[in-house]
Amino acid sequence: MKKLISIIFALVPALIFCEEITFTADFMSGTAGSKTDTTILEGNATVQTSSMNISADAIELSGEDFRFITATGTVSGSITESQMDFTCGKLKYDRQTKVAQLEDAVHLVDVANEVTADAQIIEYNQNSETAVMQIEITLTQKDNVCTSAFAIYKKNEQKLEMSGNPKIQQGTDSFRAQEITLNLETQEITLDGRVKGTVSDSKPAKTETVTESTGAETDSQTENTPSDSAVPPQTENTPSDSAAPPQTENIQEYNQKNSEKTAKSTSENASSAKN
Repeated sequence: MKKLISIIFALVPALIFCEEITFTADFMSGTAGSKTDTTILEGNATVQTSSMNISADAIELSGEDFRFITATGTVSGSITESQMDFTCGKLKYDRQTKVAQLEDAVHLVDVANEVTADAQIIEYNQNSETAVMQIEITLTQKDNVCTSAFAIYKKNEQKLEMSGNPKIQQGTDSFRAQEITLNLETQEITLDGRVKGTVSDSKPAKTETVTESTGAETDSQTENTPSDSAVPPQTENTPSDSAAPPQTENIQEYNQKNSEKTAKSTSENASSAKN
């Protein structure tokens, strides 16, 4: 029966929306091909369109050319055009407006941008690629954990707008305000109204170099000067009398004294030679 249903519905395209729908299920009730009656698929039910894949315990198709799709039970699937995966308890999808409303423990994943959102209600518009989220929202991306009661996620702009006690946690840093806007690409945060935040510096503290006054440096240098007993005094290289004239005598006196010394030395040497 499951195989037969998929073949029958594949032969009945929804011409008004220019796309083909394929159905599978363990059990079907209703009239295939009717434009006004309701068709119910139960047991491992699946619906596949050109832009949406849905699996659930039960799926109801209604409206002209099966415009409306309602899935209940354990619902999962993907919005193929937007690269979004989802799970929830209930889904309503309008194939004409391409708006999907997901309810009850909704888990939505933007695969391309690695963004994960959880909420009680998420309405996703495929045309604008915008997700409107309500109640118990938690959105995570990179180091960001964002929580609020209401939020709008703009996929194309990579922007998140939050209100209703919004908070962003980035590691040990946290930000609160009445309204918060986060650019998920640049990580820029805009806070508006009753702003609160806690930021911790995880970088190593810089060592500051304190320059003391000149007087303090002089005292320090004095204390570190070796004592007289530790450093031997330097020997003065004072020239001898015979090497250089004393500074207190003039040249004439110096020459006269040297002449007298030379004469005395010569006399003594001569006396020694006679003896």
